[in-house]
Amino acid sequence: MIQNSPEVSVEVIMEFGICMFATDYSMQAADLAVAVEERGLDALFVPDHTHIPANSDTQFTLGGDLPPDYSHNVDMFLTLAAAAAVTKRIRLGTGICLVTERDPIITAKEVASLDHISGGRVDFGIGWGWNREELENHGVAWERRWKVARERIEAMKAIWTQDEATYHGEFVNFERIQSWPKPVQKPYPPIFIGGDAAGTFKRLQRYGDGWIPMLATVGSKFDLKDARMAEIAALAKDAGRAPYPITTFGTPRDPAAIEKLAKSGVTRCIFGIKAAPGDDVLMRLDKITRLVETVRG
Repeated sequence: MIQNSPEVSVEVIMEFGICMFATDYSMQAADLAVAVEERGLDALFVPDHTHIPANSDTQFTLGGDLPPDYSHNVDMFLTLAAAAAVTKRIRLGTGICLVTERDPIITAKEVASLDHISGGRVDFGIGWGWNREELENHGVAWERRWKVARERIEAMKAIWTQDEATYHGEFVNFERIQSWPKPVQKPYPPIFIGGDAAGTFKRLQRYGDGWIPMLATVGSKFDLKDARMAEIAALAKDAGRAPYPITTFGTPRDPAAIEKLAKSGVTRCIFGIKAAPGDDVLMRLDKITRLVETVRG
């Protein structure tokens, strides 16, 4: 719980978690999940890349050279299944799932199965990808990625909520299919829309339940613009719904910055950790835990 300054009369409850690639050279996913839960943190998110093209000309979104984490990562859903098997409380998040690179029928099965195994602890963060060549290797045209993602999400929703699902679109087509288990969370795990590209809030309104902006990008000062926060609050109010939950990635390790995020409407802060062996990761986790304890007072 963040104690607000005297001029603010409300207290804001915020959750905290981490995001880390599980790789073939880093701390194992199950051990990482146990460590996160033991330290009283609230969530574990893992990123998603099926591969990295060796000839990619796309600039890395965080600047500089692309870390090896991106090409050595263990599959997202296998990682989270391992985490689910050894934890009871923490939320398990896809951070983010590149739905443009995944078959929607298989992905619907994976998300529902993970929600079943974990007892309803999945947060389904989704995105479209920033690596053009990676996306095109999956047969998706860069210019059509937004519609591909929308159709795949709509199709997955049908699979999760209908005993016999049907979907017909430009990129996804199937007639009367059956798929169980259904998600434990009803009607399905919350869908968090990643990023802050043009049209993000339009997509959030159409098929999302929450927002995941990335604060750590090239040139970023770890800030959410007041106008953007006012806009998303107004959208929720106009729709007659509760405020959209907001999870920040790339959160700064700064109590004052975190308090500002809480006051602006952020409900969960995720801290990134570099993929590394266990001793290194545990040291970083302990530092984050001490920061969280300071913020919570």
